[in-house]
Amino acid sequence: MLYVVDVDAAATFYRDQLGFRIDFLHGNPPFYGSVSRDGATLHLKFVHEPVFAAGAAEREGLIMAFVDTPNVRELFTEYLAADAEIVQKLTKQAWGGTDFIVRDPDGNAIAFVG
Repeated sequence: MLYVVDVDAAATFYRDQLGFRIDFLHGNPPFYGSVSRDGATLHLKFVHEPVFAAGAAEREGLIMAFVDTPNVRELFTEYLAADAEIVQKLTKQAWGGTDFIVRDPDGNAIAFVG
C-alpha cells in the first residue's frame, strides 16, 4: 500500500513514467486505486497528509515497496531513459540481490529487486 495525496495523479505517474497499467480507480475523485506491471501490483490510497513526519522517508531511507523483477538491469535502463527519479542506482547488494530505487511524486521510495 502506497499513501498518496492524489490517487489519480499517482496512477498516471506510475503508468506514464514507470510503465504500469492502471487496474482501477475507485471514487470521484479517486481515493483508492491499483496499478500493476509484470505481475507486481501496487495499491494507492489517498491520505490528507503525509504518513511520516516531513523528510523522514528521505532521511531514514524508508522503502515503501519492494518489486521483484527478473530483468532488473533492463528495467533500470528503461527508467533511466524515462527520466524517473532514481535515488539509488543499480547496486549489487551484499545479500546477493541487485536493486535500484526510484521515488514517486509523493516521496515513496520503490525498490526494484532482481
